[in-house]
Amino acid sequence: MILIADGGSTKADWILLDKSGAQVLKTRTGGLNPAVFDEELMKKRLQENLDLVDYKDKVTNVYFYGAGCGTEKPTLVLKSIFESFFTNAVVEVKEDTYAAAYAVTTQPGIVCILGTGSNSCYFDGEQVDVRIPSLGYILMDEASGNYFGKKLLRDYYYQKMPKKVAKLFEEQFNVDADTIKRNIYKEDNPNTYLAHFAEFLLRNERNAYFNKVLHKGMKDFFKNRIIPYKESENIPVHFVGSIAYFAQDIIKDVARFYMIELGNIVRRPIDGLIEYHRELLKLEEV
Repeated sequence: MILIADGGSTKADWILLDKSGAQVLKTRTGGLNPAVFDEELMKKRLQENLDLVDYKDKVTNVYFYGAGCGTEKPTLVLKSIFESFFTNAVVEVKEDTYAAAYAVTTQPGIVCILGTGSNSCYFDGEQVDVRIPSLGYILMDEASGNYFGKKLLRDYYYQKMPKKVAKLFEEQFNVDADTIKRNIYKEDNPNTYLAHFAEFLLRNERNAYFNKVLHKGMKDFFKNRIIPYKESENIPVHFVGSIAYFAQDIIKDVARFYMIELGNIVRRPIDGLIEYHRELLKLEEV
């Protein structure tokens, strides 16, 4: 049996396939970003999922595609955790950009992730080339959930948010300063905490303020994470992630502004990953 996972900071989706490619199990754990979470927390999140516990000794291969797996040290940490948990499996850990690429295209393109965090890469049809390493939610992550969450909190506290919007924000979130500071500076998952404020932009009826914030974030992302790839002048740009899915009208506007050809926009890459690995299983049978 092969186990496929698409993991971010907020959650990780897991799919178990048998040798014929039939789906045996679908489940979810909390986020498993090794650049953000410590080993004990990630081990705990695996052990708490009873579906994975039930099948862990039957798994022969684990293919994990995750945020925070773009550099060697955190990738090896996560690989070691999986090898200890799935004791009979060969484990492969790759950056989440591979999952995004496999989910949206088989042809050359620029592939972007806009979820809790953000990233981009050039995909030549087989390999992923990330030319601008991500420095995470504090320094980068334009147009991500945590980027927009920080923007909303700053605007609220600097009183730059329109009064009606600010009142709605107060009704939907706990905006107590001590609570916010505790969650950001003392609790686990500060990037996920910040990202949950971004739901305010995506779940409520659009207004001029929301459009301005979303346009600014998307323009920042295009300028810093797409335009530097010269290939973007000639090949489509694809997007994966919840932020991209719910803000695709804004993405289309900004793509037109920069004269960028827009490709596919997919909310969750896991479905594309399933098909990709099913095709690999077919090839193994030949």
